[in-house]
Amino acid sequence: MTRVSRCAGFALRLAHQEEFLQRRPAVNWVEVHSENYFGRGGAPRAALAQVREHYPLSLHGVGLSLGSTDPLNGAHLEELMRLAREMQPTLVSEHLSWGSVEQRFMNDLLPLPYTEEALRHTATRIKAVQDALGRQILIENISSYLAFKDATFAEWEFLVALSAEAGCAILLDVNNLYVNAVNHGFDPQLYLRHIPRAAVQEIHLGGHSVQHMGKRAILIDTHAQPVCAAVWQLYGAAIERFGAVRTLVEWDAKLPSLDALLEEGTRIEEHLEVRHADAA
Repeated sequence: MTRVSRCAGFALRLAHQEEFLQRRPAVNWVEVHSENYFGRGGAPRAALAQVREHYPLSLHGVGLSLGSTDPLNGAHLEELMRLAREMQPTLVSEHLSWGSVEQRFMNDLLPLPYTEEALRHTATRIKAVQDALGRQILIENISSYLAFKDATFAEWEFLVALSAEAGCAILLDVNNLYVNAVNHGFDPQLYLRHIPRAAVQEIHLGGHSVQHMGKRAILIDTHAQPVCAAVWQLYGAAIERFGAVRTLVEWDAKLPSLDALLEEGTRIEEHLEVRHADAA
């Protein structure tokens, strides 16, 4: 049997950076948060250059606030452009969210109203970012805990329309998809079926927590727990639809050991092997 290409990546966090560089584990590619390396020069930028010498690199941003009505932050975009020119990443991604209004910033990724107006506005801003970078970017679906009454699109309809309008690709976060399906009561399989196969170029997995509000359970995207069985199962359905897309597990709080995180990559490869064997 022909072995499936290895697609598991590693989400490198600063706490593991020194050990990661010392050990140089056998991972296929590395993703980092872009904003952690905006400082010119210094130890973090030098360390990232070392990572780039040995691994394909993906830049994952959290601060462009693409859905905001504030003007695009020129200084932020300039730093991203500089980092991308220097590191030559294979992929650059951002979130389908907003986080500022009238130059007041919130430390969160906030959801957009899924309306025609929001679609046109966000698509225009994504095009501007892609023009500045000289490349296509990936847009990630976020977790959410409320829905806007004025929405005229389902979440997956908005994401697909945005990808078509802006010419961007999709970073599909399967954990966020599962969280939203539970919180808002939709079928996650319906979501997957509506995403064009060719649009998804990267997949994220992660952990979530459960909070209770009265009799209702709300899933919170915390990236502080292992990937649960239901999300792994949904990931299996995702790779059935999209194929062997590069995938990683995000873990941002209560970080386990480097070895524990590397083991998550092994689980990704196991799922891809099963999918390949079933298709053979």
